Amino acid sequence: MNQDNILLSEDRGPVRIMTLNRPKARNCLSMDLMTTLRGALAHAGEDDAVRAVVLTGAGPAFSSGHDLKEMTARRNDPDKGRAFYEETMRTCAKLMLTVVRLPLPVIAAVNGIATAAGCQLVASCDLAVAATDARFATPGVNIGLFCSTPMVALSRNLSRKAAMEMLLLGEMVGAEEASRLGLANRVVAADRVVNEATKLGRKIASKPLRTLKIGKEAFYRQAEMPLDEAYRYTADVMVENMLDAEAEEGIGAFLDKREPQWPR
Repeated sequence: MNQDNILLSEDRGPVRIMTLNRPKARNCLSMDLMTTLRGALAHAGEDDAVRAVVLTGAGPAFSSGHDLKEMTARRNDPDKGRAFYEETMRTCAKLMLTVVRLPLPVIAAVNGIATAAGCQLVASCDLAVAATDARFATPGVNIGLFCSTPMVALSRNLSRKAAMEMLLLGEMVGAEEASRLGLANRVVAADRVVNEATKLGRKIASKPLRTLKIGKEAFYRQAEMPLDEAYRYTADVMVENMLDAEAEEGIGAFLDKREPQWPR
């Protein structure tokens, strides 16, 4: 792996580990890094050998959010940076949607801080493993820039009161509290965080591939629907799933009391 790259990639069996590699900048999400990460995720989704993705950060941070130095420099543009800011926010939204819509589970392995858009990235992932020293925040309110786009992912993970507390106070939340609030699934020692996330990825990778794709897509789609519409939609999904070869083999194996042989 070339340490000059802003994004590192390593395969551990069926799990692809992607590492944000701007440690001196606390892995802040520059335009280049967001574009590179989005492309790498899309490529992983098309690679039959990859069954899960782990996202982590090099150095002492997962990600500190948007690159404020890059954004501030554009205030000298003729439009005072408006066009660049619009492009930045659109690119960020596309990145988060890529994570959600990827037909693979994406697991955040959170080391150090995850703040602002970095916290948004964690909240957008399907699962999150946090190091004991990890800390989370949406601190934009402290610098006059409310974390409105991180709010989208945060409010879909936490209760409204908990999300609003993080957004209005802008204070750091420790790993254990983040787990209690629903932002992290597990908390482990810092030297175990990537391995634990990879372990989760491998467990998920052992499940039938199409079933996972069907389930992830349905999870996020139904979450945005009214209750009656969600039940109609998921009933149709289950019918199609029932007719799939994976369900036929899995149910047959269960009834026959044998291990399933998943079709490829």
